[in-house]
Amino acid sequence: MDMGGESKIRNRLGEESSLYLRQHADNPVAWQPWDDEALALARELERPILLSIGYSACHWCHVMAHESFEDEATAKVMNDLYVNIKVDREERPDLDKIYQLSHQLLTGRGGGWPLTLFLDPEDHIPFFAGTYFPVAPRYGMPSFGDVLRRARQWFDANPAEARDQGRRLQQAIESIQAAPAPASPPAEADTAFDDVTDLVRTAARDLLARFDKRNGGFGGGPKFPQAPLLELAAQIGASGVDHAAEVEQALISSLEKMAASGLRDHLDGGFFRYCVDDSWTIPHFEKMLYDNAQLLPLYAEAANRSGSASLGRAAEGIVEWLREEMLQENGGFSASIDADADGEEGGFHVWQRDEVRDLLDEEAFSLFAEHYGLAQPPNFENKAWHLVGNVESGGDPTPLEAARQAVRAAREKRVRPTLDPKQITSWNALAAGGLLRAARATSRDDWIELGQGALDFIREQQWDGKRLLAVHNAGESRFAGYLDDYAFTLEALLESLRTAWRTLDLDFAMALADAMLLRFEDEKSGGFFFTDCEQPAPIARSMVVQDDATPAAYAIAVPALQQLAALVGDNRYLDAAGRALARARGGTEQHSLAFASAARAAIIASRPPPQVLIRGSDAEKSTSLKQWLEGALAVHCYLIPADVADAGQHLPGLLKAVATEAPVTAWVCQGMRCLPPVNSREELRSLLGI
Repeated sequence: MDMGGESKIRNRLGEESSLYLRQHADNPVAWQPWDDEALALARELERPILLSIGYSACHWCHVMAHESFEDEATAKVMNDLYVNIKVDREERPDLDKIYQLSHQLLTGRGGGWPLTLFLDPEDHIPFFAGTYFPVAPRYGMPSFGDVLRRARQWFDANPAEARDQGRRLQQAIESIQAAPAPASPPAEADTAFDDVTDLVRTAARDLLARFDKRNGGFGGGPKFPQAPLLELAAQIGASGVDHAAEVEQALISSLEKMAASGLRDHLDGGFFRYCVDDSWTIPHFEKMLYDNAQLLPLYAEAANRSGSASLGRAAEGIVEWLREEMLQENGGFSASIDADADGEEGGFHVWQRDEVRDLLDEEAFSLFAEHYGLAQPPNFENKAWHLVGNVESGGDPTPLEAARQAVRAAREKRVRPTLDPKQITSWNALAAGGLLRAARATSRDDWIELGQGALDFIREQQWDGKRLLAVHNAGESRFAGYLDDYAFTLEALLESLRTAWRTLDLDFAMALADAMLLRFEDEKSGGFFFTDCEQPAPIARSMVVQDDATPAAYAIAVPALQQLAALVGDNRYLDAAGRALARARGGTEQHSLAFASAARAAIIASRPPPQVLIRGSDAEKSTSLKQWLEGALAVHCYLIPADVADAGQHLPGLLKAVATEAPVTAWVCQGMRCLPPVNSREELRSLLGI
């Protein structure tokens, strides 16, 4: 075993733009970024790679860093035995996904962060995997130093077994990625889910079985929002099948309780990533752009359906947090806010009762304490209070606002948790789409401006005319875009066209869809890989249909392509979506909740909303017709400004027929053909049967 003196390899992370990587630039560990130089070094030295994956807002990543990576003795063992590579999972989700799957296959357990793997220097296949390891033996785990030595000893002593295990792991991963045979093969790919009644009923039954009637949400602690699952619940709630009303009520109850709970920051309106308990009381305190981006439209649309003021306030709070905490000058949004502040988890957020009492008069304190739990025993480590709302009072009513603002102003004087300013294309696309959906539900023009501003950031900074880039940081855009960058942006562009038509969004959507098919589609078996065809992929090229904290981009691509095909009359998009649906059918039917976004895509494909194109010389009448229609029916409605053709813009496909001199005209389109135009609300009502 190579223990012949301390390694002279230098730590190269100070040259990186990633906040997470730079947080480790002063470690005594000779960290390398994942690049050709580091991989070549491992081959040259014939040393295995120690791969550590995490992100800047991750609490346990910080713990392991402080315990082990800042420890001189541990660092010496790492440097003597391994080439040490640190990866920001938010920059390289491709690496994170393939190595999380590897961890699951090697250990039989789910992974997480920090993710710790030991890789063969030649093929980069892991031979041992874990997550957090303590610096000294505890929690029933060996010390990290012991793990380091034993893993290297085993690798050196068992080269044949290591190679054989690597081959078996690669075969297992490739098998998982292979195209499965559907449970009942469809005659045509684009009719893969003609009848989804059984799928919807099964998903409804499974959702209700997992629903926590007492606390809301689906499942137990630790408890995550599971936004893709909530989107499926909303889809089923509107389906009219058996138990649809019960699913809708479970969704509304969950959203209400989450908004009142400790999952939400009641001072700035943002939601934390998850809670450690099943009652939504104490969170891990990091806040992620992607969670809030997904929750926003769910709250806004549920408020619109139910008339709930508290759900509406929750939506407004998320936008307040996006605007005040996350928005950057270029129109895009930052990635995350750390769980820790001044070295203490939750230190920015928790309170002593007397701290709050000193900020408010007696009447205001009594009201605030009763509403946010200060009248109860301490809920955070038996010594402090994390604010938890009172669901019965509807959350943040007007009399509390002045007190809330006073407490928030006092909190601003504390050491703030670190903001990670990197801008991730896919998460910004989620934010853009969420803002635009929420704007339609609430008629908030300022939210349209925010959403389209994020899309402009993506188009201007992350699109080079042929491909998307995944991350923008320190003025530089880097890394070939992943499938979620393309799929989420395409979905957001279609939301923009439905909300406030801009022809530049249509042009971008078509270019993006073409690039997505070229770079990501498996032309042989259908479906979409996660990585660009030009991007090297360790072990195997991933194809991911199962959701995690964000929806599977594979599943989001399907309805987006179908919607674009219906709009512009291009069968290529429709055919690609159909092939992807057919490939995903088996997994979706067997595991509808794990494949929630794919199940939702199947429901939409089987029962696509009517598409209505509106145009006319009278802008006020055209807008009024669109607003009425969207309030009366689930519909894809586009209001195309009268001056689009006059501006010399090209309208493809079905849009070529959208020409009128009447004050207002509507075309109802089914599939690839449009019915004769109508000019009044009454005619449109008759045509649509509403």
